Amino acid sequence: MTGHQDPMGRPPARTGTPPGHASVPARTHTQAEYPPGPYAPWHGPGVQPPVPSAREPRPAVAVPPAPPEGPDGPAAPDGPAVPTAPDGASARRSVPQRIWCVDHDRMGLLAMSVWTERVPGRGEDAEPFVAYHLGSDQGMLAVFDGSGGAGAAPVWQAGDGQSRTSAWVGARVARLATDVWFHDVAADGEPATPETLREYLRFFLGYAPQRRSKISGTMRRQLPTTLAAVHYRLAGTREHPELELRPLWAGDSRAYVLRSRHGLQVLTRDHTRESDALELLRSDPPMTNLVCADREFEIDGRSLKHPLPCVLVAATDGFFGYVHTPADFETLLLRTLHQAGTVEEWADLVRREVQAYTADDASLAVVALGYRGFKDLREQFAARLDELTERYVRTRPRGLDRPAGPAGETGPGPAHAPDEPGDLPARVRAWQDSTWHAYRAGYETHLPPALEERA
Repeated sequence: MTGHQDPMGRPPARTGTPPGHASVPARTHTQAEYPPGPYAPWHGPGVQPPVPSAREPRPAVAVPPAPPEGPDGPAAPDGPAVPTAPDGASARRSVPQRIWCVDHDRMGLLAMSVWTERVPGRGEDAEPFVAYHLGSDQGMLAVFDGSGGAGAAPVWQAGDGQSRTSAWVGARVARLATDVWFHDVAADGEPATPETLREYLRFFLGYAPQRRSKISGTMRRQLPTTLAAVHYRLAGTREHPELELRPLWAGDSRAYVLRSRHGLQVLTRDHTRESDALELLRSDPPMTNLVCADREFEIDGRSLKHPLPCVLVAATDGFFGYVHTPADFETLLLRTLHQAGTVEEWADLVRREVQAYTADDASLAVVALGYRGFKDLREQFAARLDELTERYVRTRPRGLDRPAGPAGETGPGPAHAPDEPGDLPARVRAWQDSTWHAYRAGYETHLPPALEERA
């Protein structure tokens, strides 16, 4: 497709399906809760209620997932809808964000997602995907970061006249494809492999709006987006439950597992020539693989088993790419967990913190399994937070912005006089190297081998 697309139009009638797969059926399975998105949640077998309008509260969510939108933008983050002037102009605009969460005691499942735009209306992250299928005891969480550098050209025009970039469209089409893929995996027995997910992505991207350009280059892509996901299935015995995990990814978004004794451990390896997490904070290398419509791409994946309880995390680089050291991301998650009284408060605290430091859109999905409610989750990570604070927060160089400690106070600084400001970059670099050396072994426990290291 070329040019601007009719926002109410539909893709042409399908003449095929993803190779080797059945046609995409209607959604018919049940999930515990479903995050906000561009289509309706699933409520039960054979039931698909109409998609709510932008002004209606969406059903089956624990907190209002999206500020009500008017003609000039969304509601304020913590208040009522944006007031409008008599001529229809917005009196003030706020950065859009959404939080969603669920605390399901019977299943021992807590989940949340956080989504923010750096520039109102121009965010290229799709909303996070979080779903759980009751009938087969499996679930999935995923994030999608449209690659604005490679996909900056406009390809679609919305009904209000705003144009959308190739990256914006790509991330949202990838989310839809992942949604349908998970349905077919959970309800119809589709193999949960990187190869099948790749075919679904290629199929849906093939029907998405694109604009061909005479300008080409090695960096330009049609509908480019990253993807980081974890498909999981409950397994083992009642006495020794465990999770069968399958991380799936393309690009530089990441998936993790978080445990109270071992901390945050990355499950994916960025598709960049540099894979050292600290060096990636200091540089911005181009991606060597990402989801797109006009070139070949791969979905990387692996399988592993993990004991319960544990927390699964997927995040775009708006969360982990603007911190001082890799340990800061884990510290943010656990500090806000310590300060919160409910999963809703945790999601909101995370949202506020990331908006304070990031220079990008930011998306996060979290699923905690095997805990006896939110209080148990928080208490199990208290000792780990103390360890992080002592090792990586209180040792921060004087003059570097330091996050709050567990009690909402900054860690004590050295007793001696402040160092010369000109020495700060060298002191920060030395501190980063030292903390990364201490943190790296645990963080990289499940790091996949580089492509050249694989058999």
